[in-house]
Amino acid sequence: MAGRGPGPAVGQAAGQAAGRAVGEREPSDPDVVVTDVAASGSVEPGAVAPGSVEPGSAGSGGGVAGGGVPGGVGSRRARRRGGRWVRALLAGLITAAVVAPLSAAARPEVPAPAPASLAPPTARTLSEGYAANRANAAEAARMAAAHGADRRAAADRSMAAPARQFLVFDGRGSGRATEVFGDLAHADRVAVLVPGSDTSIDTYDRFRRAAAALYGELVRGAPPGSRPAVLAWLGYDTPGTVSTAVLTTGRAEQAAPRLRALVGDVRRITGGRAHITLVCHSYGSVVCGRAATGLDVDALALVGSPGTGADSAAALHTPARVWAARGSGDWVADVPHVRAEVLGTTVGFGTDPVSPAFGARLFDAAAADHSGYFTPGSTALVNLARIALGGTPEVTHA
Repeated sequence: MAGRGPGPAVGQAAGQAAGRAVGEREPSDPDVVVTDVAASGSVEPGAVAPGSVEPGSAGSGGGVAGGGVPGGVGSRRARRRGGRWVRALLAGLITAAVVAPLSAAARPEVPAPAPASLAPPTARTLSEGYAANRANAAEAARMAAAHGADRRAAADRSMAAPARQFLVFDGRGSGRATEVFGDLAHADRVAVLVPGSDTSIDTYDRFRRAAAALYGELVRGAPPGSRPAVLAWLGYDTPGTVSTAVLTTGRAEQAAPRLRALVGDVRRITGGRAHITLVCHSYGSVVCGRAATGLDVDALALVGSPGTGADSAAALHTPARVWAARGSGDWVADVPHVRAEVLGTTVGFGTDPVSPAFGARLFDAAAADHSGYFTPGSTALVNLARIALGGTPEVTHA
């Protein structure tokens, strides 16, 4: 039905109320709102039958059905808290089922040109591709400005700046972009940053700052003669702050082939010699989990992860080293790692990646909160850079 619905603020308020019901603080960054609203899925009352919630990991006590939540295994208090969380979650889901479709219908589309038609990139064609994508971003800015979409026009205009390097730019819809930091043609160590929820062209600057901080740390920590690069990969439609998609692997399933294709492009551009690390933040770790099987990368680093959709690192079926970290200030620690069947759809992402049951190599993220893993000079960022550089003996462990 067309017209104006209650809007995202209503869904966010419902999710924040659900968060307060279990004693969580209100989030400060958009990605926090998403999972606090965890409620953002479309679910009918009574859809989750008794006993349908499964533990996130066998014997870990991390799931509600297992009688505990992270930090309180086996305690009656933890069980009560887990029960309140699930009730709040379901209440928010029901509310968002009404709100999300109405608010989505009210958002107008910003016009943009089709992306530049380019051959698969090679080391010799990178400069040509960068120029074509800058030109496309400039045209997208012109069209957005003519449409009165000033925020999008400003974002597109920034991306058209002469110093920017994009393997991909597509200004249509929420936007797609793959930005390169460093000299990718000669890089021997490449980190690919995979974002979480509510990342789009409109919010891209926040994501770009994280990628730039990671690149700066790689440059500082690189051994003599090494040439690191970072790719900020906005290669999929990330779940919104109020959406059914945030609780399922659906968007991740769609994104996985694109991430696999990007890794193939990086291998081709670098002549197969680069050490490649996927740095997967929040819902981005679900994307990495769906893409991981047989993927030709050297390391996966999961930060602020709600889960990967797999029960263990081994179940990812990847030859890469799997790392995981969670800062002591990250609210994700309070989210039960469960899976539930809801109307034939699996909701939730299973085993906690920092639990012993998952089997990842744990590294120290100190006091990082959910958006603090890429703070310049932080323990988390230094360790992410060490992993991406292949200097694993130097990584400090949790």
